[in-house]
Amino acid sequence: MSRPNLTFAWNAVRSAAELPQFEPGWVWLVGAGPGDPGLLTLHALNALQHADIVVYDALVDDSILKLARPGAVVEYAGKRGGKPSPKQRDISLRLIEWARKGKRVLRLKGGDPFLFGRGGEEALALVAAQIPFRVVPGVTSGVGGLAYAGIPATHRDINHAVTFVTGHMAGGDVPDSINWRALAEGSPVIVVYMGLKHLPRITSELMSAGRSADEPVAIVSQASTARQQVLETTLARAADDAATSGIPAPALIVVGEAVRLRAGLDWLSAATQGRKLDPDPLRTKAKRDTA
Repeated sequence: MSRPNLTFAWNAVRSAAELPQFEPGWVWLVGAGPGDPGLLTLHALNALQHADIVVYDALVDDSILKLARPGAVVEYAGKRGGKPSPKQRDISLRLIEWARKGKRVLRLKGGDPFLFGRGGEEALALVAAQIPFRVVPGVTSGVGGLAYAGIPATHRDINHAVTFVTGHMAGGDVPDSINWRALAEGSPVIVVYMGLKHLPRITSELMSAGRSADEPVAIVSQASTARQQVLETTLARAADDAATSGIPAPALIVVGEAVRLRAGLDWLSAATQGRKLDPDPLRTKAKRDTA
C-alpha cells in the first residue's frame, strides 16, 4: 500500500477509534510485535505517526520503522545477549532526557514491552524521574510468531498450560534461577526466548529432568518476517541440527507435542509454497507409531 493510501486509511481509523493524543513530554513504551507490521496495534501505529523521537530495539523490523512520521528522529538502542550493547541505565536516561525537552518519545520494543522486554525497568525509571508514560502491549513472538510457524501455543487435545522462559540473562548466560526439573515436569509445552546460543545446555537440562529425547522441537527464526525459517527436530538432535543448519538468531525454541500440529497448521507455507497440509496430524502420528 502506498503512503498516500495508508494516510487516508489511517485518518479514517483515527476518526472512528478516537485514539489517545501523544502529548509532548510523554514516553510511550510500545510493543512492536514479532516483526510483521500488520501485527502492530492501532495504538502502536498511532505512536509511530506522532512521535518526535523513536528509540528502537534490535528486534524491531525495518518495515515497522518505515511507518514513523517523516522528520522523526529514529535512534537505535538495541540490546542483544552476549554482544556489546547500550547499558540499560543509559537507555532509560536517554528517554528521560528527550522527554524533559518536551519531545514525544516512543520507546519501541520487539514483541511486548513487559515480556522479556525490560519495559518494567524503564517504566520504573520514568516513575522515579516523574515522567508521564503510557504502556502499549504488543503481540509477543511466543504467541504471534509461533502462529506464523503453524504452531499453536495451546491446543485442547495436547496442553492446557504453556510456559514462556528466557534463554539468557542480561549478561548472556543461562538464568541460574530456572528450576529445569519443575519446568520439565510441569509444563507440556515450553517456549524458550533467546535461547539458541545455549541450546545444548537447555536440551540437556530438560532431558536430565525426564523429557523424552524424541520429543518434538521447533526452532523458529525471525518469526513472522519475510526471513522466517523453521527447523523441526527432536530434543536430542536439536543442538546439532541447529548448528548444522546455521539457523540464525533471533529464534524461539518450542518443546512439546504442539510442534506436531505444524503438519496441519502451517498456513504460511501452504499459501506461499503450495505445501499440502495434513487435516489430522495427531492421528497421522498415531498411525505411524503403531505401524
